[in-house]
Amino acid sequence: MILTDREIQAALDNKQILIEPRPSDITSYSSTSLDLTLSKFLRVWKAITVPGVDQVVCPATQGYTFNKFVQSYSDPLEMKADGFILEPSAFVLGWTAETVSLPVEGRVAARVEGKSSLARLGIGIHITAPTIHAGFKGLIQLEICNHGSLRVKVVPGMPVCQLIFEQTLGTPAKGYKGQFFEQQSQG
Repeated sequence: MILTDREIQAALDNKQILIEPRPSDITSYSSTSLDLTLSKFLRVWKAITVPGVDQVVCPATQGYTFNKFVQSYSDPLEMKADGFILEPSAFVLGWTAETVSLPVEGRVAARVEGKSSLARLGIGIHITAPTIHAGFKGLIQLEICNHGSLRVKVVPGMPVCQLIFEQTLGTPAKGYKGQFFEQQSQG
C-alpha cells in the first residue's frame, strides 16, 4: 500500500519515517510522494585510458568492494552554488541532502524515483536500485546519468528525486544492514 501525502506527514509525525532536515515546504509533497533535494557532493568517475589496455571491472572478483573501488576510481567534487554541468553521456554519483531513516518497527519501505522534469531532459537519477529497505538509515546515493543530448546543470538544493513510501506487510525479522547502511556522502 502506497502512502499518500497525509499519511507521509503522519508517519513523519509518528516517527515511522525520519527525515533530517524534514521538508517543510508543502510543495515537497505530491499526492503519493515526497521530494528530496541534491546535496553539494558528487563523485565523478576518472577517465582512465591507457593505450592497448582494455579495462574491465568485475564485481564478482573475490575481495571486490564497491566502496574501495569508488575511492580509487572516482574523485570527490563539492559543487559550488552555481552547480555542475552534466555533459551528454556523463555519469556521476550524488546524494540527497536529507538523511532518511526507516525504522523497522515503522513498517515502512520506500522507492526512490527521479523527477519527471529531469527525466524529460534525459537525466536519470537512479539506474536499477530504487528500493530503500525497512531499517535503512543514511543519505540516499543517486546514480545520475545524462542520457540526453543536452548539457544539463544540476545545483545543490534542487529537488532531484522523490520517495514513494510503502507500508510493509508485517515487521521485518531484520532491518537493512547492507554495505550502504548509514552511508554518508563520499565527497
